[in-house]
Amino acid sequence: MDLRLSDKAQETVERVREFVFDTVIPAEPEYYETRAQAGPDDHSVPPVIERLKADARSRGLWNLFLPSESGFSNLEYAAMAELSGWSNDLAPEAMNCQAPDTGNMETLHLFGNEQQKREWLEPLLDGEIRSAFSMTEPAVASSDATNIETSIVRDGDDYVINGRKWWSSGAMDPRCAIFIVMGKTDFDGPKHRQQSMVLVPRTTPGLTVVRDVGVFGYQDQHGHAEVLFEDVRVPVANRLAEEGDGFLIAQGRLGPGRIHHCMRAIGMAERALKLMCERASSRIAFGKPLADQGMVQQAIAESRLEIDQARLLTQKAAAMIDAGGAKSARTEIAAIKIVVPRMTCAVIDRAIQVHGGMGVSDDTPLARGYAWHRAMRIFDGPDEVHIRSVARDELRRHVRA
Repeated sequence: MDLRLSDKAQETVERVREFVFDTVIPAEPEYYETRAQAGPDDHSVPPVIERLKADARSRGLWNLFLPSESGFSNLEYAAMAELSGWSNDLAPEAMNCQAPDTGNMETLHLFGNEQQKREWLEPLLDGEIRSAFSMTEPAVASSDATNIETSIVRDGDDYVINGRKWWSSGAMDPRCAIFIVMGKTDFDGPKHRQQSMVLVPRTTPGLTVVRDVGVFGYQDQHGHAEVLFEDVRVPVANRLAEEGDGFLIAQGRLGPGRIHHCMRAIGMAERALKLMCERASSRIAFGKPLADQGMVQQAIAESRLEIDQARLLTQKAAAMIDAGGAKSARTEIAAIKIVVPRMTCAVIDRAIQVHGGMGVSDDTPLARGYAWHRAMRIFDGPDEVHIRSVARDELRRHVRA
């Protein structure tokens, strides 16, 4: 398996590196200060974001995640996504490569009709609006997407939607203009053909954004909202693909998206390791630098080994998607979703320990990074679901073929 990048991709990786390290990370204090002054219930966009977006676009670092726009493979974009993970709150959005919009844009690109693409995909690609994805529900175990209870009932030329969602990431952002909503159009059909996806504009009557749901006490600017749909009426023309294709669309959406999430997480792990090394070298305890302590050296070495192992596994999954589509990499995609968040949490935890009290404060990015990546072990499917998938594939390969 060839994991080398093309010359064009390698040159772009270096430009992303320069942008993230020289421009984005130095802008973080302004971003967080603006958000702190506004308060956790304010989801307005700090002005620095639009400045960074304009800067990235002028550098040609825009929509790098979508092969049809950038010309880059999933493997090539993976290296760029890793660098953006060093500043997860700023860098992905600065390059218009932020979740959930990336997954929503991929969905519209693959399954939207020409009218849907003109109305919603084009402004998303231009960075003019943002979007939300509404699948998870508070009343059911949404790790099994067939459990969802939101109803999408046809009434003439319209669908009427009723249900309650949460963890609709992006919904608190004032720029969020469109929701992709997954619900059931056929409660009695085959298990994986009951679901459909429809596009619901934010201004549609009956759509209520109830509240933001924090992550370990942190309130993201774009938010993770609880959303209520009460007799929400949209045209049948707002459906993505055909009735019953919802589960298929969801599975297709998650393959490349998990590469993006995992590579960004690896970027955060690299930043945590760098901070750990710097702290260990500068902090004196018991008459010598922490870096001279055997336990600290072990923490550093274990972190390097785990990061490199996780990166190689993720690159393998990306290369397999490029070669044969997400279905061909099903086991590997599940595997990285298990391995990478665990690794990232472990590395950040070691870095927190080396930093002592500072590590659990907001004086470093470690506490915020730990909160997000611990949540990553749940969103897009909890570890247990992916472990089950890997085990089933392994049993099928060795025993049940």
